Amino acid sequence: MIPANFEYESPRTLSEALSLLTSREDAKLLAGGHSLLPAMKLRLAAPSLLVDLGRIGGLNYIRESGEQVRIGAMTTHAEVAASELLKESSPLLALAAGHIGDTQVRNRGTIAGSLVGAHPAADYPAAILALEAEIVAVSRSGERMIPAAEFFTGMFTTAVQADEIVTEIRIPKTVGEGVCYKKFHHPASGYAVVGVAVRVKKAGAKIERAAVGITGVAQIAYRATAVEKALNGKPISAIGDAASHAAKGADVLSDYYASAEYRQHLAAVLTRRALETAAK
Repeated sequence: MIPANFEYESPRTLSEALSLLTSREDAKLLAGGHSLLPAMKLRLAAPSLLVDLGRIGGLNYIRESGEQVRIGAMTTHAEVAASELLKESSPLLALAAGHIGDTQVRNRGTIAGSLVGAHPAADYPAAILALEAEIVAVSRSGERMIPAAEFFTGMFTTAVQADEIVTEIRIPKTVGEGVCYKKFHHPASGYAVVGVAVRVKKAGAKIERAAVGITGVAQIAYRATAVEKALNGKPISAIGDAASHAAKGADVLSDYYASAEYRQHLAAVLTRRALETAAK
C-alpha cells in the first residue's frame, strides 16, 4: 500500500514550522519518520501536509545546564546512546537509547519523534518516567513545560497539543545513583515486550529512594509506584518482594506473542534484575 497524496514543506525556522503546522487541521510534523511514515503507508494516517523539521537549526544538541542535561528534539537515538556527557551525568537515557531498533533506526530516529509517537512498547518512555524528566513544547503563544508524569495520556497519544512542537527534553543529573535499563526484545519488531528503567539512591545498606518506569506492559508506559512504595526506606534484600508488584494496577496487554500472564511475569523478573543491578 502507498500513502495518500500529501504536500511537503521543509521550513528553515521554528516560527515558520509553527505557522505551517497551524495552517491545516490535519498537518503533521516529520522528524525521523519511523513512526509516521509506516502509518502513512498503511493509511492509518493521511495528513494533507507534512512539515519536515530536519532543516531547522538549533534542535540537535546535548548540553549541560546546572543540575540538568538538556537534549534537543532532533537529537538522534545514536547521538543519545553515544553521548559522553549523558554517560557521565545521567546514563539511564543513553542505556535506553542503545536498545532502540537497529543501527539504521538509531541513526535516523529522533528522541522527540519517539516520545510524541508514544508507542506503548517504546524504550524512552520508561526512562523518561523514571528520570522524572521535563518535556518542553512550543506554540505560537509561547512555551510550556510538561512533566513526564503528565506527558503520556494514552496509546499513541500525549499531552502535546495540535499546535505545539516539542523542542527540548530536560533530565536531571543522577551522579551518585545507580541506574539500569532491562529489556526483553520482541524478535520481529525490536520493541520491548517489557522494558524496565530504574534509578536507585542508597543510604548504606538501604534503598533511600527508587524510581521505576515500565514500558510494553500496558497501553502506556507507567511508574511502578507499588514497587517504589514497597522498596523506599527498605534494605536491599527487599528488592525481590518489591519487584513482584511491577504490574500491580496495570491493564496488562495480551497478544499472540506474549500473554498478559507472561508480561506480568517478565515485568517482575526484569524489575528485580534491574533493581539489583542498579543497587550494586
